[in-house]
Amino acid sequence: MLHLIKPQKLKHGDTVATVSSSWGGAGDKEINWRYRQGKERLEHVFGLKVVEMPNTLKGTEYVYKHPEKRAEDLIQAFADPSIKAIISCIGGSDSIRLLPYIDFEVIRNNPKIVTGYSDSTVTHFFCLKAGISSFYGLSLLNDLAENIKMSDYTLGWANKVLFSEAPIGDIPVSQEYTAQRLEWVIENKNVARKFEKNTDYELLQGKRTVTGRLIGGCLEVIDMIKGTNLFPELSDFDDAILFLETSEETPPVWMLEDSLRNYGMMGIFDRINGLIFGKPYRGTFYEEYKEVIQRILAEFGEEDLPVLYNASFGHNEPKCLLPYGAMAEIRCEKPGFAILESAVACTHDH
Repeated sequence: MLHLIKPQKLKHGDTVATVSSSWGGAGDKEINWRYRQGKERLEHVFGLKVVEMPNTLKGTEYVYKHPEKRAEDLIQAFADPSIKAIISCIGGSDSIRLLPYIDFEVIRNNPKIVTGYSDSTVTHFFCLKAGISSFYGLSLLNDLAENIKMSDYTLGWANKVLFSEAPIGDIPVSQEYTAQRLEWVIENKNVARKFEKNTDYELLQGKRTVTGRLIGGCLEVIDMIKGTNLFPELSDFDDAILFLETSEETPPVWMLEDSLRNYGMMGIFDRINGLIFGKPYRGTFYEEYKEVIQRILAEFGEEDLPVLYNASFGHNEPKCLLPYGAMAEIRCEKPGFAILESAVACTHDH
């Protein structure tokens, strides 16, 4: 069962570091305005001081060629006591290449807030392996640098989860969402993306309220981690709530099927107390995914496992933040989701 060390909450005036652990686009000439826009939000909206690590802005080509430098940035940010949080610039597809260079001791001894999603699932699994809690969601180039202003939903959850010691409580679905692809060119800087009406949580199966500690991430990235020594111990899934979402590549239905069947064969569905799925990107394969999830669970005799669908984390905007290892609850009677504790260490914990 997961028992992770919680980091300290953020306060106005704290220093946070940005890292390019995946794709290095933040440093590319044509995208750098977008990076600056996200950085400005961290400074002005949240009152934080932002520093870049040595390789954060070295650009796509350099960052791709030097996974060891990306790992160095990450470990240096953990080791620096003046840095209170590490914010991922963006996801990508190859941060698994950092694994040989990671010093898990440094991470374990310096718990701090780490946010990111998609390929940052790898970074979250580094933290998990080191025994510290991190936060799924919120990357700089996507969420913080949203055109015109950050979404109120994202802003609200960032404040509640990262800056407060209060229990997080109920997390409703965002009432509207967008997956509109607007090119990141400076000409689009003042063009707002079109949001559409969202639907509520859907309960795919299950009858009772269940609780469990949160573990999960981006489905395709976890598939890359399976079979490496970064994959969690099977016991980490005991009595957990597994959260999964799919990327903007909108994996074909057969891929979700293969992936979930693999979880079944590993015995993970036997161990967990419930499953929560993020809304598929753009709502693509919305109905098809539901059918696959239920069919695969039935293959393993798990027709009663509570499954909540259409949550607001993952590749659509806006999103909430999910703290790994936090005690959460899936309600079946009136479908809902809540995090029952604070995501950060309470001062009286020490």
